[in-house]
Amino acid sequence: MTKYTNVVRFLVKEGQQQTFEDLFKATRTWQGLTLHVLAKTGDRSYVSYGLWESEAAMVNARPNMIATLDSGRHLLDEISPELGLTDPVSGPVILTQEQ
Repeated sequence: MTKYTNVVRFLVKEGQQQTFEDLFKATRTWQGLTLHVLAKTGDRSYVSYGLWESEAAMVNARPNMIATLDSGRHLLDEISPELGLTDPVSGPVILTQEQ
């Protein structure tokens, strides 16, 4: 079975970084999620990465992921007029390397 991944980029409002991080820390693990990473990629920019056991598991968890995101939208700034508040992408895992 092919593993699946989703990645979402965020721009957090000034002064709301800790609240945003706490929101993710309080989130429960969803069924089929094998790895979840929240990375701070700049002063206010973050990336959330999820590794899923299958595309179906990710799709099944999507309503819960959206609900979590909805609870924190007030913490986000617009990334750009084209993207809005988030920049989500997903797809099948092609390669994994562990060392």
